[in-house]
Amino acid sequence: MQLTIRNLSKTYSNGVAALQDVSLDIPTGMYGLLGPNGAGKSTLMRTLATLQDADHGTVTLGDIDVLRDKDTVRRTLGYLPQEFGVYPRVSALEMLDHLAILKGIPSGSRKSVVEGLLQRVNLWEHRKKAVSSYSGGMRQRFGIAQALLGDPQLIIVDEPTAGLDPGERNRFYNLLSEIGENVIVILSTHIVEDVKELCSNMAIINGGRVLYSGTPDAALARLYGKIWKKTIQKADLEATQKLYGAKLISNKLIGGKPVIHILSEDDPGNDFIPAEASLEEVFFSAINGVDQ
Repeated sequence: MQLTIRNLSKTYSNGVAALQDVSLDIPTGMYGLLGPNGAGKSTLMRTLATLQDADHGTVTLGDIDVLRDKDTVRRTLGYLPQEFGVYPRVSALEMLDHLAILKGIPSGSRKSVVEGLLQRVNLWEHRKKAVSSYSGGMRQRFGIAQALLGDPQLIIVDEPTAGLDPGERNRFYNLLSEIGENVIVILSTHIVEDVKELCSNMAIINGGRVLYSGTPDAALARLYGKIWKKTIQKADLEATQKLYGAKLISNKLIGGKPVIHILSEDDPGNDFIPAEASLEEVFFSAINGVDQ
């Protein structure tokens, strides 16, 4: 099954063009949607999840018209939003059972489905605890459990690892990777590491526009041999940024000193050394408009 998006656009009443002619082909597997905050990712996710309408464009999931046949989409959709509320004193077992009823899972199979999902996300031992008492990682795992109700063919997760510690993030990576083997999983994030670890296909979006779509390997190949780095003094940062202008991809502190990365077809000299391209360079070169 494939999710096909063509010329999808959305402008809010305040004039913000959140999506501008977005076209993507999203196959089965983990698909990373990478972009900074405010890039339009959440607008796209909410549109695909049938929570808001687009101004124009088309979206199909196999033979399903996502924008018109919303009830059918919802029966085959799992959605984990960036934030979700829970009842203060309701246990995970009770909460998931309630959501299973809303999802239309028959009473004869509901108990085994709920218990199976809690075991799958490694929350069985904590099933009687209130979800509101869970850590961030546990709550996200519960979110995945509810998203898996009804054996969905399309799962949307919006900024799922924001705020998780490294251990929780790794556990969440493993869970998402397992889920993404047989269904379409769209992972919307501003964390490059999420896409690097999980996704076989990706897109970069900023300002409501798709700046890149393809595989991470193809994106890295575009930058092969073109990334150069140099460690400078903090006092020289502003002058260096002005000097290299559009070639400058990023700068970050390492050992208390700025390390700048530029994109150049040829050796720029001036004590720059070659650097291996990473998805961070792909990301920053795309959103900063650096000519590739």
